Amino acid sequence: MLKKMYQVRHFEQQTEQFIIRGMIHGTCHLCIGQEATAIGAISAAGREDYITSTHRGHGHCIGKGADLKLMMAELLGKSTGYCRGRGGSMHIADLDSGNLGANGIVGGGLGIAAGAALTCKLKFGNRKVVLCFFGDGAANQGIFHESLNLASIWDLPVIYICENNVYGMSTPTSYAFNINKISDRKLAYGIDGLTIDGNDLGQVYNTIYHFAQRCRLGKGPVLVEAVTYRWKGHSKSDAQVYRSKQEVRSWMAKDPIARYLKYLKQENILSQQQAGRLEKQVARELAQAVEFALESPFPDPEQVEEDVYYQQEEV
Repeated sequence: MLKKMYQVRHFEQQTEQFIIRGMIHGTCHLCIGQEATAIGAISAAGREDYITSTHRGHGHCIGKGADLKLMMAELLGKSTGYCRGRGGSMHIADLDSGNLGANGIVGGGLGIAAGAALTCKLKFGNRKVVLCFFGDGAANQGIFHESLNLASIWDLPVIYICENNVYGMSTPTSYAFNINKISDRKLAYGIDGLTIDGNDLGQVYNTIYHFAQRCRLGKGPVLVEAVTYRWKGHSKSDAQVYRSKQEVRSWMAKDPIARYLKYLKQENILSQQQAGRLEKQVARELAQAVEFALESPFPDPEQVEEDVYYQQEEV
């Protein structure tokens, strides 16, 4: 899990450099600071389980085992990317690994997760579980309520994971909600759930592992609120005038990677030297991904209409 968190951190830092240099077209949302929620939750689930992601989904993709080369190529709009360079940052999907896709629509993954969970129940008898990631802003969308209600009355095996990073764009959650915990909304749907420290990898892992086993027993959905923080702006165009540098620094002091590394060293599981070698290995892998992406060709303009229209098979 430490390696995957390093992968997310290095991938995002490199992505930020490409944004600054104007090499990534369209918008892009970084998840630096939120690594523990994505990696802890997905690591706790099985390889056969599914996820739905958000517009801030690079960490989810990496957690599900995405190829860094294909991810970087997709962000740069290259034909070797996961979506042949047509999806960009917000639309990476990898059905082979169970990643049902990031989503440019706030809350768009909630309905997809309910549908996937219904398939899991009918086809696999709850053996497979769906992890549905969404942000605090999405928790005020209508589809949040519809999805949780449907999942509740049908006892669907889905874990709703609200990544509360304190702001919905520039709006603080304290302004957008009249409750202290978003997980309290579980009461309205008669389901279980709780609020956890989303920067504590161990707490995230243990919570999701417990609820995944519960879902597999057919006990229905749960709502988990993971409180975390994005160190960077909402998107690449965010001037961040709504928060102070002091606030950002206070959350950076809760760095999920540093906290997990401290735990590994205290328990004599990993030394600082071993961690350093692991991070250098990740840096080399990312350098290879960048080289692959830069050398990859852009899509052929003649193919722009491919995959846009449904091709009906001749009978």
